[in-house]
Amino acid sequence: MNPRRPRLGFMVSGVKPHRRERALARSGDSNEVVARWEGGWRATVTAGPFSFTVDEPEGVGGTFAGPMPTEYFLGSLASCYALALAWCARKRGIELPDLSVSATGEYDGPSFSGIRLRIRSSLPAERLQPLLAPASRVCYVSNTLARTPRVEVETAGADI
Repeated sequence: MNPRRPRLGFMVSGVKPHRRERALARSGDSNEVVARWEGGWRATVTAGPFSFTVDEPEGVGGTFAGPMPTEYFLGSLASCYALALAWCARKRGIELPDLSVSATGEYDGPSFSGIRLRIRSSLPAERLQPLLAPASRVCYVSNTLARTPRVEVETAGADI
């Protein structure tokens, strides 16, 4: 196994969501978001009842109306890992006084060759460290990256 890309799994069963919480995904479930191009280098992404703007900086032709797609990508990883850490802490009765997770991607052409997560908390390291492995097991985004999913592109409407 490559130590830089651990094989991670998701192992939570019997968890029922509260009325206003989203259910944990199970194998075979799916999730969809829609990105609608707004012109230039700008798009609006809709995810259920939420929407957000994606854009590029003015220096490359965008209007800087929102973060770049790669920033949302890194934000997805950082936020998912933060929530996974918080979930693991709560499950173990550990109170997190604060927590931040930053994600830094190193570009290699049109992709990242590596991503570094940096975790900061005033919780002592000896109490935070044991949460890392279980958080990695329940973080959907890091699990997805570790498994390198196939990307299929389909067209609808006029033939391309």
